[in-house]
Amino acid sequence: MENAVPAILNYLLHLTTAVALVMGFFVVYTRVTPYDEVNLIRQGNRAAALSLGGTLLGFSLTIASALMHTGDYYEFLGWGALGMLIQVLVYVIATRMLRMSKDQIEADNAGFGGLLGAISLSIGLVNAGSIS
Repeated sequence: MENAVPAILNYLLHLTTAVALVMGFFVVYTRVTPYDEVNLIRQGNRAAALSLGGTLLGFSLTIASALMHTGDYYEFLGWGALGMLIQVLVYVIATRMLRMSKDQIEADNAGFGGLLGAISLSIGLVNAGSIS
């Protein structure tokens, strides 16, 4: 049982950090976007939910891969931070290329929200695979 204590503490450290990274990503991402996703989702806006949901899933895949493929805590933390940066940069580039994302999301264009979510999910998968 004495060997289990360090393993449990290590698990709790990594879990807490992973959750904090996802929460931090949520805050950063929702501040970068030109619309209020949470408010739009509360109003039933499917486009905002699809876009934000895809983004959270994509980033979470990166975090999961970093947890599985890194040898120490600081390496995991570094990959998580880099994954966050990449995810936000891709959002900025994609919305500039697609134009009118604010109007489309606020108008509840579910197809556009799904596209943004799929782009974010795809980048998350690529990020996750790149860590392994």
